[in-house]
Amino acid sequence: MVTATLPAPTAAQWTPEQWQDWRDEVRRLAAERDAVVLAHNYQAAQIQDVAHHVGDSLALSRIAASSDASTIVFAGVHFMAETAKILSPEKTVLVPDAAAGCSLADTITADQLRAWKAEHPGAAVVSYVNTTAEVKAETDICCTSSNAVEVVDSIPADREVLFLPDQFLGAHVQRVTGRKNMRIWMGECHVHAGISPTDLRHSIEDAPDAEVLVHPECGCATSALWMVGQGDLPEDRVHVLSTGAMLDQARRTTAKRVLVATEIGMLHQLRQANPAAVFEPVNPRAECPYMKKSTPERLLRALREGRDEVTVDPEVAARARSAVEAMIALGTPSLVGE
Repeated sequence: MVTATLPAPTAAQWTPEQWQDWRDEVRRLAAERDAVVLAHNYQAAQIQDVAHHVGDSLALSRIAASSDASTIVFAGVHFMAETAKILSPEKTVLVPDAAAGCSLADTITADQLRAWKAEHPGAAVVSYVNTTAEVKAETDICCTSSNAVEVVDSIPADREVLFLPDQFLGAHVQRVTGRKNMRIWMGECHVHAGISPTDLRHSIEDAPDAEVLVHPECGCATSALWMVGQGDLPEDRVHVLSTGAMLDQARRTTAKRVLVATEIGMLHQLRQANPAAVFEPVNPRAECPYMKKSTPERLLRALREGRDEVTVDPEVAARARSAVEAMIALGTPSLVGE
């Protein structure tokens, strides 16, 4: 049993044999509990490797909904586990640490959204999936970073749009759609916002022949496209992509070096997708402390003790589910998400 071999206090001290014991115990307990373990792309590599499925939050929630397992263990942040519960109300949903929040989701509350809607009666509300269940319940249609443009384009051109909560994704959508009647909430993910235009420029100066992958939540996304427009970067080497689309691009790229602007946990999946390329972070300090709260020890605790369970008020869940299903009904049920 793992309890006999794992030393205290942290997994950082474990030997290869003890890591194997941990992996075996996670899978044994998951089978015993009838649980499927889901890990977000930004989780630590060991968590990703032991999970049954790895992906972005919406893809994982949809996998959870289609799984035969009665228990979902979501190694991610709280709003992701909430989304899984919204789509799978009959299942038990656990998150390894209930304190795993999200700085982006925290930038807007349901009360703030209701007040914003009151200022703009008749406007369509588009919420990124990186929001709480209560905010989704006040939303007309959700979006992911991969389909945000399509979602906004689906709204009649003469109807005002309230887009929330990420200002950088909103700016990207407005730039692509050319939509003038779109108001954007000034929220941000502190990790992605911290990947700055200066970081990007220095990385490109150090690797002028590299391909560049930029998540649209990043503070450098606009700068990357501006550099393309100025001729500082070749257009065919710069891609503003969701995490799922980054994986697709990684599989097909022939570049020897690829600069990646997103949370550094994503590098593990990219490197596995294409071992022939060298993937380097634009900002090696871009690590989400909330994502990393799902430690190996806490994942094991979740499976052993059935904690921490995530619940959503049924009335809130029903309204939030409507917004998520409206997005899926658009005809882009892609596994690519944030």
